[in-house]
Amino acid sequence: MVNSNYQHDDLISNILACANKVYTQLGQGFPENIYQRALAIELERLDISFIREQEWPVFYDKDLLIGKRKVDFVIENSIMVDLKSNMDIVSTDYKQFVNTIEAFQFDLGLLINFGKTSLEFKRFTNNNINSDKNELVMH
Repeated sequence: MVNSNYQHDDLISNILACANKVYTQLGQGFPENIYQRALAIELERLDISFIREQEWPVFYDKDLLIGKRKVDFVIENSIMVDLKSNMDIVSTDYKQFVNTIEAFQFDLGLLINFGKTSLEFKRFTNNNINSDKNELVMH
């Protein structure tokens, strides 16, 4: 399922196993917040630390606050996970997610879609990672 040469491959495998369990129990057709709550339960069962619905400010010209961006999960301070419940994920969804993991300096991102007849996911690597990223407090 996951290439063992990838960074954090064991953790990613565990996250995807949790997502598969959620999909097996719920199937497709629920809104994203239902999948988010169920995935949080499964992550807790495996003792995987995470923050749910983490929100960050978005700045323009480095000091002008122009909005906020929220993601569904930040897992073990290095993997950003966004959930979808759509029949189709379009290229703008991918681009928006890549911009988010790069802007907030995360190593990896997983976009998981519960909206199809089988669970779909895409893994993204941040090639622009900065070693000075901020550490978050996990719950």
